[in-house]
Parts: sequence; C-alpha cells; structure tokens
Amino acid sequence: MHFVAICLDKPNALETRLASRADHLAFLGESPEIVRLGGPFLDSAGQPVGSMLILDLPDEAAARAFLARDPYAKAGLFASVDLRAYRPVLGVSLS
Repeated sequence: MHFVAICLDKPNALETRLASRADHLAFLGESPEIVRLGGPFLDSAGQPVGSMLILDLPDEAAARAFLARDPYAKAGLFASVDLRAYRPVLGVSLS
C-alpha cells in the first residue's frame, strides 16, 4: 500500500534541517523498496520548508513507524506530519 507523507518544518528550522540532512538521506537511501519518491517543499526563495515522501508499506502503522525513525523526525524538525493512503494511477510507476 502507498502512503504520502507531507511533513512541514517548524518555523526557522533551516539549520536543524541542514544539520540532519546527510543522516536523513542515508536513512531513506537504505530503503529504496519503501521510499518510492521524495523531496523538499520550497519557499518563495527556494529554501526547503518541508518534505514529501511516497512510501510503500503494508499499513499505516508501518508507515508511521518508518517516519518516526527518520533523522529529521528525531531532530524535531517537523511542525506537522500528515500521512495519507494513496493509489498511484497516472505517471511514473511506483509498483
């Protein structure tokens, strides 16, 4: 099952994001079978202010557990995390 995670950074958290970025990318890179697509949301100046991930996991509990292990989450970067079930229909194949 696919899930979209919309994670919005706390205000003025760019330093926290940058300090955790290498560990975050390494963590996600260890699980290409789970992380189907991801990247940052950008503000009008092109600075990252959040993250979007498409995950392939059996259920919502597994998706939430995976997100909790992300170094960004452990660093307290996010003000909010919205997780929604998702069914890919058009575009790049995620299966």
